[in-house]
Amino acid sequence: MDNLNDQDKEKKETKAEDKKELGVEEKLKITEDKLLRSLAEIENQRTRFEKEIKEAIDFGGFNFARENLSILDNLQRAHASIKNDPSLKDNKDIDKFLNNIEIIEKDLLSIFKRNKIEKIIAINKKFDPNFHQAMAEIEDDKVDPGTIVQEIQPGYMFGKRLLRPSMVGVSKKNVKKDHKIKDKDEKN
Repeated sequence: MDNLNDQDKEKKETKAEDKKELGVEEKLKITEDKLLRSLAEIENQRTRFEKEIKEAIDFGGFNFARENLSILDNLQRAHASIKNDPSLKDNKDIDKFLNNIEIIEKDLLSIFKRNKIEKIIAINKKFDPNFHQAMAEIEDDKVDPGTIVQEIQPGYMFGKRLLRPSMVGVSKKNVKKDHKIKDKDEKN
């Protein structure tokens, strides 16, 4: 019986040693898994930082560009206001002044173009809420409904990003004409 007890003890000790060895192998696998996860996380952070740096370089001047649009708007308003002022029409020097405003406007537009700021072409295009902001509906039977027929304020893109939407007037069907056509159809 002592012999059986000794054998049982040896078996238990062997199993305990096997468990310790498996424990070490498992610990090694767990450590390796943690290391791989850490390396993957570091790689993800690196690519995220590279993307943020690229965006900062590409769009770092976004807010500055948006604020400079008001300068262009004010120049254009001043030009139109002075040009259409009846009290200034007889002044000989007003044309020189207007020419100087036009030169400044062209310079500003040239700077915008060099910095990837482009005007959105809106007139006679289909209304797109991603690029346009509807300010009015205008009855117009000459064009399809949903077509931009008036530009109140031009919109601009900064590269592929929307800097400012175009504020536009969008065509709609003439409601009175539609009712007349329906009335005629009902009478027939």
